[in-house]
Amino acid sequence: MTIHDVAVLAGVSTGTVSKALSGRGQLREETRERVQAAAQQLGFRPNDLARSLLRGRTFTVGLLTSDSFGRFSIPLMQGIEDALGAGSVAVYLCDARGDRVRERHYIESLLSRRVDGIIVSGRRADPRPPLGVHPSVPVVYAYSQSTSPEDLAVVPDDVHGGRLAVDHLARAGRRRLAHVTGPARFEAVRLRLEGARQAAAEAGLDLPDERMLTGAWSEAWGREAAALLLAERRGADAIFCGNDQIARGVADALRERGARVPDDVAIVGYDNWELVAAATRPPLTSVDQGLERVGRTAAHLLLARIEGAGESGVRRLPCSLVVRESSGFTSLREHPPEPAP
Repeated sequence: MTIHDVAVLAGVSTGTVSKALSGRGQLREETRERVQAAAQQLGFRPNDLARSLLRGRTFTVGLLTSDSFGRFSIPLMQGIEDALGAGSVAVYLCDARGDRVRERHYIESLLSRRVDGIIVSGRRADPRPPLGVHPSVPVVYAYSQSTSPEDLAVVPDDVHGGRLAVDHLARAGRRRLAHVTGPARFEAVRLRLEGARQAAAEAGLDLPDERMLTGAWSEAWGREAAALLLAERRGADAIFCGNDQIARGVADALRERGARVPDDVAIVGYDNWELVAAATRPPLTSVDQGLERVGRTAAHLLLARIEGAGESGVRRLPCSLVVRESSGFTSLREHPPEPAP
């Protein structure tokens, strides 16, 4: 089928068909709908190359990630594809594995394919050097940031995530809080602690340095930290953990030493990694960063940049809390309304 066949069936000119299917030009809505119905009836699909030439775009986007394990990149990718798929925009996924040379190779490859824009994601949301591409190629960072104030990034609001966790524990009647988390050099660690202390202060509680333990992002560190809290009698009745792996290690160590979760000690994790949270004994209450929403928002912002929008800075999206048995509640979800893209 050709554009001429669509024009004959719809009773319009080929130029009108072109405008109706490309979304360009001023047409009456009933005319646009008649053309689209005719194209659908005939099974007509515009030629991608012709569409690219007409619009001056390739309708492709690059996703450059350093998350080889897919823990963060997969939900981001799902959100990105949800947003871009509606516009028939294809995504090239490139895994740089944290290697700058490999990243540069992929950048050159994406540029040679004339992608309309690039989304940059990572295993951590800490600021990184700018991608260093020509300003004519729009770039948006998702679960990643650039050190350049001219760039645009979308990340979870870790201050909000920390507040959610501690506010939940405080409302559950817990009074002696502890925090077991990853290395202090991570921005997320500092921001989550800031939010946790804000919520603690508002509830009239304290989160002292002696019950603030930093280490590796691992179950082993969670077990070690829990043993320290018990051995030194620091008296915590609630532990907010920096990720779900740490939280599972904490839960295992407490159980092995005769402490009941959540009766004696309530636990809240971070990331809502279903594979870990559901398998923890008892199932783990956890902060969900909303990575699919981060991906969708980043994709919408990239499309806006492709169309000429000039927004810059860091947009932080609110988290939500998925409540399970480890904090002493039955299953529910606490979250704010999702912001518009």
